[in-house]
Amino acid sequence: MAGLPKPEEQSGFLLLVIPGAGVKLKAEGPAQTMQRMLIVDDERDICELLEEFFQSKGFSVVSAFSGEEALDQLGINPPDVVLLDILLPGISGIEVLRRIKELHPHTRVIMVTSLDRVELKTEALRHGAADFVTKPFDFSPTTWAAALTYRSPLS
Repeated sequence: MAGLPKPEEQSGFLLLVIPGAGVKLKAEGPAQTMQRMLIVDDERDICELLEEFFQSKGFSVVSAFSGEEALDQLGINPPDVVLLDILLPGISGIEVLRRIKELHPHTRVIMVTSLDRVELKTEALRHGAADFVTKPFDFSPTTWAAALTYRSPLS
């Protein structure tokens, strides 16, 4: 995991303020249940780092290390947010995205990739991806704003 930044340590409620945008967001609040997140990446170090970061922000986090494992997790406890690597062994991230959107159209999916290719982003957006985060990533609030701004389909 050399070279990857360590997530900041915080506990309690997340109140995210994005300067200039006027956005104030909570990942969890007194009247809300904890948001569920599924992290899908074949790199275990990346999953562990993201788990630690998002758990500190109030998310309930589960990781999967392949597309097949991610689809199994969807059937067990559907997440509110999915962080999905595009390059996975077996089923590709784009195919997993397509299946997630078929089964759970309101689930927010953020693609995580080391490839900054327009055609991949276009295809993922066409299949319902909410946003992209490019590896290597940092832990600034604006980098993860899409994951942290999840809104229930009922809101």
